[in-house]
Amino acid sequence: MSVFETGIVTEVFGLARPEFDVDWYDLVLCAERPVPVPVVGGASLHTPYGLAELAAARTVIVADVTADPSPELVTALRQAHRRGARIMSICSGAFALAGAGLLDGRRATTHWRYAELLARRYPRVEVNPDVLYLDDGDLLTSAGSAAGLDLCLHVIRRDHGAAIANAVARRLVIPPHRDGGQAQFVEAPVPTDPDDDRIVGSIDWALAHLAEPLTVAELAGRAHMSSRTYLRHFARATGTSPIRWLIDQRIRASLALLEETDLAVEQVARAVGFDTPVTYRHHFGRSMLTSPSAYRRAFRTGAGQRA
Repeated sequence: MSVFETGIVTEVFGLARPEFDVDWYDLVLCAERPVPVPVVGGASLHTPYGLAELAAARTVIVADVTADPSPELVTALRQAHRRGARIMSICSGAFALAGAGLLDGRRATTHWRYAELLARRYPRVEVNPDVLYLDDGDLLTSAGSAAGLDLCLHVIRRDHGAAIANAVARRLVIPPHRDGGQAQFVEAPVPTDPDDDRIVGSIDWALAHLAEPLTVAELAGRAHMSSRTYLRHFARATGTSPIRWLIDQRIRASLALLEETDLAVEQVARAVGFDTPVTYRHHFGRSMLTSPSAYRRAFRTGAGQRA
């Protein structure tokens, strides 16, 4: 196995976080058998914890499995799920969840290169190969490798709120929130020439002025480009258009306001730069698959609950 996905989980959930005044996670690594597990690079991992601990956990995370799960693993996953545990997968770990029948009739994702195989092997699973992660309540799946980080931060946000999720992201030196519906593949996500450095500068400026009315012409001016040239370079650098990017950033900025303040939805909409509450609700629904009010209610019901 590769240790990357396991490393994601241990880094996010396994390190002590005494700076947070919350009941943090207790992490144990489990293996099917009490023997060393070989990993890429010639090393091996050994853990004293097995399927009994997995079946008793409140959150189970499965990473990096493409083979059919053993009957013993299937039994442990089903026991955990019947008890009400939250079951998560990173990358090809979705194959274990599907093999246990947990994903039948449910939405799921995996790394894009395995999506066709997952759909063919388990036709009762509704496979979406285009997203970073899917939160289907008690079952959560993520795409390949680094998308597991996005899912883990999403879980912290669900459990403990945006402020703590953002603080963990800062310690990991990664963006605090990428929407689960974001595409897995962007053709050129990193600037590749000096013109793209100007795009980055305009993005930084826009993030500091989200509450203001922003236009493509204004952003292009900040980058010292024509609007047409700016649109081309922006799409190459980010995989999307400036307007779509602005909408996404405003939705993300609104999440903390919904979670941590009592501002009315209309006030939240204005604070992050939407012209009207109607426009805000429309775009929020498309992005988050719920309404701002429902998101606030769900978050405040679930915040503070330990995984």
